[in-house]
Amino acid sequence: MSTEALLHDVRRQLLDGGLHGCLLVRDLHTGVELGIDPDAQLPAASLVKVPLALATAERIQRGELDGAAALDVQPGRVTTPGPTGLTRFRHPARIAIDDLLYLSTSVSDGAAADALFGLTPPAQVARILHELGLDGITVRHGMRELTQTPAERFTPDQAHLAYTLAIEAGTGGRGHQVPQLDTTRANTGSARAWADLLHTLWTPSAVHPEAAERVRDLMAHSLLRHRLAPDFSSDANRWSSKTGTLLNLRHEIGVVEHSDGQTFAVVVLTESLVPASIQPGADILMAQAARRLHDHLRQL
Repeated sequence: MSTEALLHDVRRQLLDGGLHGCLLVRDLHTGVELGIDPDAQLPAASLVKVPLALATAERIQRGELDGAAALDVQPGRVTTPGPTGLTRFRHPARIAIDDLLYLSTSVSDGAAADALFGLTPPAQVARILHELGLDGITVRHGMRELTQTPAERFTPDQAHLAYTLAIEAGTGGRGHQVPQLDTTRANTGSARAWADLLHTLWTPSAVHPEAAERVRDLMAHSLLRHRLAPDFSSDANRWSSKTGTLLNLRHEIGVVEHSDGQTFAVVVLTESLVPASIQPGADILMAQAARRLHDHLRQL
């Protein structure tokens, strides 16, 4: 199948499954890439925890933060489905910055991420990204905003109403009545921008080598492996990734390192057109689409 035919077929397959997808797969050694709408800006959801981890690790290497320093973290006390770690804690905890990095990135703990944002606010994270040559990702707010969407205001039997609002209340310019989905107010990035971030972390760059290694290790130990991991994990490669989920958004960014030395960045950003919170078929479809682009690029 030609590249053009493949991209057309993958796009159709995603739409048939109720997903609008923005994908990019890039060979990190050659820079050759394949993508579908790779420059469209989408809200980042929990993907923003990767630039937060990078900024925190950079500041530790610069001597601005001490990874062993402990912080008193207030409990999130969130009871709705989804959040993890401290976000669901009922009581305060005292945790080192290094361990907050693990909880925020590998466990996707929003309360841990907000503790790190308290040390390095969104505007400073954005400045550090700019210093490192990464200008395609916008960081505007912390994680608490992501637990204050319509999904938290409806009862469980009305959850579909929140997802219907997420699907139908957007504008042609990617504005939205839900602030967390409005690209002029939310943390955002395109598939290409996330691939650029992964490229910077996995190849020599302006990032301190030990900071890059730290973030790669955190992503390699991600506990959320239900989305792309089933199609990219095996004994013959290493899969490192971060997911992002918010209302009808389902994202994952990752890097697959093959035993033969080939290394690919894989970015899948999606918006579901189906008003339901639990959609395992969407996760399967995302992985299949990414795998098809990856396999085609690997064969080239």
